[in-house]
Amino acid sequence: MEQRIGSSSKPLEGEPVKGAGFDPAFIPGLTAPAKAEPEDAKPTAESDEQPVPEPAEEPEPEAQVPEAPAEPEDEEEAPEGGPVFEASDRRARFVADHRGVRLSLDEENCEFRWDEIAAVETESPRFGKRFTITVHTPDRRWYPIEIEATARARFKEWEEQLDAVLDAYFEEA
Repeated sequence: MEQRIGSSSKPLEGEPVKGAGFDPAFIPGLTAPAKAEPEDAKPTAESDEQPVPEPAEEPEPEAQVPEAPAEPEDEEEAPEGGPVFEASDRRARFVADHRGVRLSLDEENCEFRWDEIAAVETESPRFGKRFTITVHTPDRRWYPIEIEATARARFKEWEEQLDAVLDAYFEEA
């Protein structure tokens, strides 16, 4: 008896091919399926011409100017000497100051102004050194971030510093 490995169904001719089995770049809901071009389609003049890559000129290292740190948009909103809370480890970072809350994990960042925050929740585990801070928004979404502390004694210090920032800037509606 002959056995075949794989699917025995083949796409009908003229129908677009769908699914990751036929197109590994296809992700349902994110990408549209690749459109099959008709065989009688003529290539355009643009596709016949191949662009000639131009050599990129690299600027000299002396010509590169480091970017200045971003200034607050509204100077009236930036109080001098206000409380700031910052906690970070090798991957994650949490900053709360007069502008709001900023979360960073690896290369991903998100920022919330104080009027976009419904609640800020902290959680320290019974065992381990991962301190969890969760930002809740009014539309019932939450954004947790875990920060690894150097010692469990830092948890109490972080909670006190975060409470001071929340008392100063966060207003409950």
